[in-house]
Amino acid sequence: MNSRNRYLALALPCLGMLLLAGCRGLTYNWGWYEVLPTTRAGATHLRFLLSGLGITLTISGLSLLFSVSLGLLVALPGLSDKGGWRALNRIYVELFRSIPLLVMLLWVYYGLPVVLGVSLEPFAAGVVALALCDSAFEAEIFRGGIQSIERGQIEAADALGFTYLQKMHHVVLPQAVRRILPPLGNQFVYMLKMSSLVSVVGLQELTRKANELAVTVYRPLEIYTILVLEYLVLILIVSWGVRWMEYRLDTGRAPVQG
Repeated sequence: MNSRNRYLALALPCLGMLLLAGCRGLTYNWGWYEVLPTTRAGATHLRFLLSGLGITLTISGLSLLFSVSLGLLVALPGLSDKGGWRALNRIYVELFRSIPLLVMLLWVYYGLPVVLGVSLEPFAAGVVALALCDSAFEAEIFRGGIQSIERGQIEAADALGFTYLQKMHHVVLPQAVRRILPPLGNQFVYMLKMSSLVSVVGLQELTRKANELAVTVYRPLEIYTILVLEYLVLILIVSWGVRWMEYRLDTGRAPVQG
């Protein structure tokens, strides 16, 4: 176990003890039996809460896939020598980077049927809104990563007679991806957290499930505590996966455990 994991393993129990110590000083009548797997009701409620996990992961993964693809397409005009292409890049980036995600989600869900006659289900509306807002950030990540590649690499590819697409595919992007992997990982973490906003249009993901259960059993603090832990575990797993990928790209071998 490396030093970062040791610190994390120490910090989580300490955080739990502080939380429990604070709870003892409150007059609140705790009802943890509603979410404990050792009770019949708790096991049922936990299964209900976890039933939204698949949708959360699916909408986050699809949104990231589309936003990365769109972000790369938007980043390329920003690298052009022509001012018109660069202007299109800046307009797109500044437009979608300036719109709050919740506002975009509500506009896509309620506005598209009026403006374009296109009615989207909550899942599709969430993917569109998340992908559009995140693609602006992805475009800047790709632009920065591509511009960080040494000029000599590009000149060598030109000397070999590579076309623009060959140069990007074989020389520029493989090196750029290594450099932009950490911010891409951060964007996936961001996507996981922001997917909770899709609950406002009725998508049955983790947050929506927690909201429904909270108004049913009247134990919002306990239920939302479980929701916090769900997202915490998800984010920690994603963060570990990103670090593992970084290590593999740097060394070409898996990290040694222990």
